Amino acid sequence: MASSFKQITPNDRVSTRTLLHEAIPLTGTIVSGTYSDENIKNYSHGMFQSVYDYPYLSSSANHIFDITAGYSSDSELSGANNAQNAKKINIYNQMSQMLVGYDITGSVLKFDEDGNILAGGNKLKECIFLNFSRLLYKDEVKKGTFSLELGVNPAFELTASSQSTFNHRILITDFSGSDGYLVNSPLGEYGVLYATASTETSGVEILANDPSTNGRPPCGLIYYQAGVAVLSSSLFLDNRSGQHGLLKQGTTIANLSCSGPVSISEDINAVLSGSLITGSADNLRNRIYNLQFNNTVELNSTIYFCRVNHNEFNYSGNPTYLSSSQIRVKQISSDEPISYITTVGLYSENNELLAVGKLSEPLKKTPSNEFTIRTRLDY
Repeated sequence: MASSFKQITPNDRVSTRTLLHEAIPLTGTIVSGTYSDENIKNYSHGMFQSVYDYPYLSSSANHIFDITAGYSSDSELSGANNAQNAKKINIYNQMSQMLVGYDITGSVLKFDEDGNILAGGNKLKECIFLNFSRLLYKDEVKKGTFSLELGVNPAFELTASSQSTFNHRILITDFSGSDGYLVNSPLGEYGVLYATASTETSGVEILANDPSTNGRPPCGLIYYQAGVAVLSSSLFLDNRSGQHGLLKQGTTIANLSCSGPVSISEDINAVLSGSLITGSADNLRNRIYNLQFNNTVELNSTIYFCRVNHNEFNYSGNPTYLSSSQIRVKQISSDEPISYITTVGLYSENNELLAVGKLSEPLKKTPSNEFTIRTRLDY
């Protein structure tokens, strides 16, 4: 071990930031079919439902995401006789106060369809929430990569012999997320989710009043750092009088449905108001055809350039370097001193060892050569 230290100056170090991404595909079979709902966990409080990638009682199971639903207290669906009415209002308020925040009067703001809260516009008062596990989205969801395909066929039929629920599908993406995201959320950046007709959608005519959306009407929000997707109930409605939906009135399918194994023949309004939260979660979960996004891991690094000049570290502090006061690696006194660099140690100002790096092979050091050893710390 060397008996002397060399100070690292600011010119010898540099900090970098690298974003790593991996694709996260979640097919509908994992969410609703592969394990016969043994990977679905419902709780006694009934306020949300958890989805695992394997039967949740297994030690191999990983938590994927939670599903819950709620509406604003001034929503047309709100009613004292509704199932879990207070809980649905509380969930909406909890999610909105965390993700949207408060106005100057201290009132909780509502989710805004286009994210422009001050401009007014349509508010998302009835929502379904997907809360992704940190295990999946890591530091954040990569902007512009979120994709959710939902089966919206009115008749619910999802069996081994028939998958008619997915005969008509809507694709939901944050297609402008990479350059059109917003930053006015307490929890960071978020983007608007847009809907478009997907494959096998004969009879589905998407409403597109705003040309700037390129035929994709807004239908929710995605909060990248929080890992939360907010889906509007308009996904399953048309724009007939009195309701704000995504389908043009008179489309072949007429009114899309959010029916499922719990509420077989009910539309989204009846499901959200009359069913339990777990029932609403069951219906949506069984209509997920495909869900995917890329996650992001932020890797911060500090690189230290350990410079070894020609007249430095030519001798070793290791006791075995000497034998009877003779340098072992020298045959005659006129030979150059030789040392072998095998390890780099980074020390604090008080000479406390903080980090150790091992070289892949020893470097032969003599007064006639120099080295710059690049050492990187990731955190």
